[in-house]
Amino acid sequence: MNTTSQQQQQQQQQHLATHLATTKHLHPTPQWLTAFLSTQKPTTPLPALTQTALFRLLSSDITTSLAPHCVLPLDIHNVNVKECRVQGPVVVQLLGIEDMGKSRWEQIEAIEALERGEGMKGREIIRVPAATATTTEGGNDDDDDGSGAVGGKGGGGPHKLSLQDARGTGVYGIELKDIKWVGLGMSIGCKMVLKNVLVARGVLLMEPANTTILGGKIEALHRAWKKNRKAELKAAIEANERTARSNT
Repeated sequence: MNTTSQQQQQQQQQHLATHLATTKHLHPTPQWLTAFLSTQKPTTPLPALTQTALFRLLSSDITTSLAPHCVLPLDIHNVNVKECRVQGPVVVQLLGIEDMGKSRWEQIEAIEALERGEGMKGREIIRVPAATATTTEGGNDDDDDGSGAVGGKGGGGPHKLSLQDARGTGVYGIELKDIKWVGLGMSIGCKMVLKNVLVARGVLLMEPANTTILGGKIEALHRAWKKNRKAELKAAIEANERTARSNT
């Protein structure tokens, strides 16, 4: 790579780092940015390059792609601390979700409906537009800025979310108030930004005022979660049925 090309790549890397940090609170590592730029044409316009970088970043595992710039406190799981507050902004990714307002069978039915491309509007089954479930790389969408899959809320709730920050620290969050896009239709790997979140006994108390959905999807994790989640729910139902029979 000649000096001119090196300078151009450095300028592109600086632009991407600044833009992603100021607009989305995403701080990719220099290694990730270098690897990303090596796959792009030098003549790619900056707006297109920026959009593609955002899509790729939201489709990545933040434990390898993001620098631990602002992360959850190490003692967040200390149940002896009645409450504390995470000021943030902290970027986390979704590892799992449970609808605490639905029975296990209802959760299985909801997952299977989403697999068929269906959602729920009240008690009515509706077809979910493809654009709601996913967005193509470099595309644009009014709800998620073309930055990746989000999924639909599909009613229900409150929801319990399994989350992870860039350092790999895992934590549970509870949806205190309905948050747009939070639901069983969410994509695993979806990125969120947490600001000024109250933590009670090691659990994040989430609501629209402190949680921003960025979007994104880690395809391999999403497929594995859907498969394993249905199996876990069915196993729990069968275990309860066996217990009920043994008690009669």
